[in-house]
Amino acid sequence: MSFTKTTEQDSHYNHLENMSVGELLSNINNEDKTVPLAVEKALPQIEVLITQVVNKLKSGGRLFYIGAGTSGRLGIVDASECPPTFGVPHELVVGLIAGGDSAIRKAVEFAEDSTTLGWEDLKKHDISHKDVVIGIAASGTTPYVISALKMCNDNSIITGCITCNHNSPLSQTAQFPIEVIVGPEFVTGSSRMKAGTAQKLVLNMITTSTMIQLGHIKGNKMVDMQLSNNKLVDRGTKMIMNELNIPEKQAQCLLKEFGNVRSAIENYKNGRK
Repeated sequence: MSFTKTTEQDSHYNHLENMSVGELLSNINNEDKTVPLAVEKALPQIEVLITQVVNKLKSGGRLFYIGAGTSGRLGIVDASECPPTFGVPHELVVGLIAGGDSAIRKAVEFAEDSTTLGWEDLKKHDISHKDVVIGIAASGTTPYVISALKMCNDNSIITGCITCNHNSPLSQTAQFPIEVIVGPEFVTGSSRMKAGTAQKLVLNMITTSTMIQLGHIKGNKMVDMQLSNNKLVDRGTKMIMNELNIPEKQAQCLLKEFGNVRSAIENYKNGRK
């Protein structure tokens, strides 16, 4: 199968250093506008993978993201936002990055080139056939990610991927690939730009759709969110007020007593007021 690394192709723009700030912003924005359209073309692939994730999580499994550099960081961000947003355990969605936690802030040289560390990192979490592993790599050529998915395949673990090149080695390794073809970057090869934006959009879709399917959203509200700051406490109070048609002070008391929005609403409706 032919493989062209479009993420590394020359930018449609040249002499960037001669552009004004306004010109730079306009041109970057024009490129960014193409990303949602590229994601739209991949919706069938995204749907298939999310269905696999939902089935595994409903059966007691976990979701793992594994990547390097920007891709790894994006996976970690998405995973870390699931507990506060949906009230799920931290170990339900796990993000792993080549080079370990220190690589979140500072690049670890050659970590992404390892063909053994990816699987070793997964084994630290007692990875099993109950889980799903999604490799994230804009280029689709990162050894750390590809080798980890190969070992997952060998151990009957469902694998997916998010990449921005067609027919990449990563796509050919993953059982359920997602390919969002965004084309050349504004700055040639800088895949933290359009490719990174595309990956973030897809990650949002994966976890949000999964958590809705798992029942962590009621109507359109985050009823299981963790009340970790005053803003969220206020939001939770308003949810309870609107759902139960009760005064603010009563809603605050219910929220304080029962700890989250769902429990407050359910206990009130069951007669515990």
